[in-house]
Order: sequence, then structure tokens, then C-alpha cells
Amino acid sequence: PLYKKTTLKLKEKRKRRKIQKQHRLKKAVRETIFNTPYSLTFSLLGFTSIEFKMEGDRNLEAKIEILLNVEKQMRQAGDVAGTRKSAIDILQLCFEARAWTTLNEQIVLLSKRRGQLKQAVQAMVQQAMQYIDQTPDLETKIELIKTLNNVAAGKIYVEIERARLIKKLAKIKEEQGLIAEAANLMQEVAVETFGAMAKTEKIAFILEQVRLCLDSLDYVRAQILSRKINPKVFEADPSKEKKKPKEGDNVVEEPAPDIPSLLELKRIYYELMIRYHFQNNDYLEICRCYKAIYEIPSVKENPAQWIPVLRKICWYLVLSPHDPMQSSLHNSTLEDKNLSEIPHFRLLLKQLITMEVIQWTSLWNTFKDEFENEKNMLGGSLGDKAAEDLRLRVIEHNILVVSKYYSRITFKRLADLLCLSIQEAEKHLSEMVVSKALVAKIDRPVGIVCFQPAKDSNDILNSWASNLEKLLDLVEKSCHQIHKETTVHKAAIRA
Repeated sequence: PLYKKTTLKLKEKRKRRKIQKQHRLKKAVRETIFNTPYSLTFSLLGFTSIEFKMEGDRNLEAKIEILLNVEKQMRQAGDVAGTRKSAIDILQLCFEARAWTTLNEQIVLLSKRRGQLKQAVQAMVQQAMQYIDQTPDLETKIELIKTLNNVAAGKIYVEIERARLIKKLAKIKEEQGLIAEAANLMQEVAVETFGAMAKTEKIAFILEQVRLCLDSLDYVRAQILSRKINPKVFEADPSKEKKKPKEGDNVVEEPAPDIPSLLELKRIYYELMIRYHFQNNDYLEICRCYKAIYEIPSVKENPAQWIPVLRKICWYLVLSPHDPMQSSLHNSTLEDKNLSEIPHFRLLLKQLITMEVIQWTSLWNTFKDEFENEKNMLGGSLGDKAAEDLRLRVIEHNILVVSKYYSRITFKRLADLLCLSIQEAEKHLSEMVVSKALVAKIDRPVGIVCFQPAKDSNDILNSWASNLEKLLDLVEKSCHQIHKETTVHKAAIRA
């Protein structure tokens, strides 16, 4: 037993000495590499009397070969800082020599080396991304981006760098006129799943995806991608969200320097939504988007910005079909004090909310110039389709006014009030009844329209219960009278 104990102690002592020797060797190598700039003796690494001076006239391949040996020693020793430094130095050598093909080869080689450290790959990709804007021509730039993209593919620890690379490549494709290809490239990356990416950078990336889909006329995908962004995220206060990360939480990286602020992203988001809704002629949603832009502090403080936006709100509010949401927006816009700065539009909104019949010809003559001069719309300027819709909104308003003041009216009189033919009046009235904008019954043989107030389910149930109660009261009274008459009749017979 004593012999065994002594043997174990000797083994443990030798093991400790070996570990200490390895630590001393790593420390010596690190100090030699980092403290003496590219001038060291590689006897520490197993080479015999090879003096390595980077300032010398050695060719690039020899320098890279020596640094690759250094990287191998550091990697096998598990030295993160040394491996990272060696990989970056190799890339820097290629960049300074302007050997772009060699740079791409070394990036691929270093990333595929056995047991390569994640930190080294991440540092290498980040370093190479700094060289993209300094490439001599577009072809070299695209080749470098594709090389880095292939290296970063499937690696979670460089997913943010890959997203930025894809964005750069998509921008190049767009400049070349390949918009559909750029849109397909951007859709390959699902940034909403990236935990370490900053919120503003995620939103900016998704908005870029939406913009490219709109540019390529792919409105279905644009809508799907836009739903990944919750509009409530723009109402958050960035100053209150900055909290110290807890232990175990993912550290969120800082966004790229070219990423706009949250309020600027809000404006971009709603401008893209306006382009989408304009394609469907959804005037109410366009109005709501302009309303959201109008509420941005930087817009509301500058009259040169909010006056054009408020004008567009008024136009699209007037063009929207009548419903509770439209009425609510109409009333809130009329209460806006800034509307006094554009009295012409205040008069327009006032006319369409007042329960009086509007003469289309006089309204069109008053606002025709304003309507035709309205430019700089995000989806396109107001055209013939919008003019037809405006006339339709005036007709709907007039029908609602008539339904308020008349319970029964002939078709001839209705057509006279609407300045339409009987067939057109019947058509517009039927469309409003089908869309449940009002309740009416048409007696076509007699030529009479009966307007009925709209009732909700509670009113109908209450009315039914009241009628049923009255019916039961009548039945009870009838039974009582019958019983009374029967009793009196029997008494008379007995007498």
C-alpha cells in the first residue's frame, strides 16, 4: 500500500508539472507573438533556429504558412485569444497584400480546420466584413460576400453577421435591377428568431424584406412579412427598456450604425403599409396609417411635415366607406386644433358629417382643384378611381340623410333628392342594404322604400320578451272572463 501511495503521488506531481510547463509555454508564445510585433523565434513551437520577421522580404505564402502553424498550436492548446489573433493576422496579411483570392481561400480553410474555435470563426468573419467596402471591384466584392456567407451558413454564433451579409448582397442585386432575386435572398433569413440581434435591427431587416416584395409586386408575401411586426412595438419607450441582462440571458448586440431609430422605423413601416393598402383601395387603412405618421413627435412639431399629412388624412377619410371606425376617425379629426390651419378641409369634413343632402356638382366644383393637385401620395396620386369613389361616398351620405328624415319615400322622390335616375338610386340603396350600412325594405311594384332603424340583438330580444308578456296577460284575462261568465251562467240556471 505504501508503494502504491508513493507511485500515485509521483504521477500526480508529474501531471502538475506537465500542466505548469504547458501554461508557461502558452504564456511565452503569447507574449512573444503579441508583445514583439511579428518577430519571434519559433524554437518555442518546435522549430529549430528559424528566425521569423514579418518585415522581411519573404513571400506571402511563407508568412501565411508560419502563421497557420502558430494558429494550429494555439488551437490545439485551447488558447482562444491566441487562435483568434492568429486567424485575424492571416486575413490582415492577405488584405494588405491585396490578395483577394487568397483571402477567400484562407477564410474557408481556417473555418474548416479540425476543432476550430467558435470565437475564432466569429472574429474572422467580423474582420473580413470590414474589407467588403474596400474591395477593388464589384465582382471581388460579391465573391467575398458569398465566401463569408457560406462560412456563416448554419452557425448560430454568426447568424447576425450572415443577416448583414445577405442584406449587402441583396442591395447589390437591387442596384443591378434584379429586384425579384434580391427579395428571394432577403426572405432566406428569419431574423425574428435571432435572440442576440437588436430589436431595431430586426425591424429594419423585416421592413427591407417588405419593401423588396412590394417593389417586385409580390403583395401576398409583403402582407405575410409585415405581420411579423407588431405596431405596438413602436409605442415602447427605448429608455425604459435598457436593463442589465441577468445571468444566463442572451447578450443583445448593438445594432449596425446605419440602422434608423425606432420612430424613424415607425414612419417607414406605415409608409410601406400605405403602399400595400393602396393596391387594394383600402382607404380607411390608408387613413389610419397616415394618422399614425401624423402622431410621430418629429412630424407633429414641424408644420412643413404635418400639414401635407393632415391633408391626406382628410382626403382618405372622405373616401372611406361609412362605418363606426370611419365615424370615430372623422369626429376625432374634426376636433384636431391643427385643422384650423387648413380651413378648406375642415369645411369638407364638416359637410360630410352634417346630416344634410349634399349637391355633388357644387361639392366637386369647390374641391376639384384641391383634389387634382394632391400629389406625393405614397401609393400614387388621386386619380379617376378616387374621384368615382368620392362621388359614391357623397351618394351614400345622402341616402343616410334621407333614411334619417323619412320612414317611407317613393323611388321617384328619392332619385330626385340624390340627383340620380331611379335605376341608379335603387342600385346604390341595394348595395348599402347588402353591406348592412342601413336597414330598408323595397316594394318595387308600388315603388316605395321603407326605412327601419337598425336594431341590435339585445333590442330584438327585449321586444320579443315584452310582446310575449303582453300576450300572456291577454290570455290570462281571457281565461278569467270565460271563467266568470261560466260561473254566472251556472248560477242563473240553478235559480
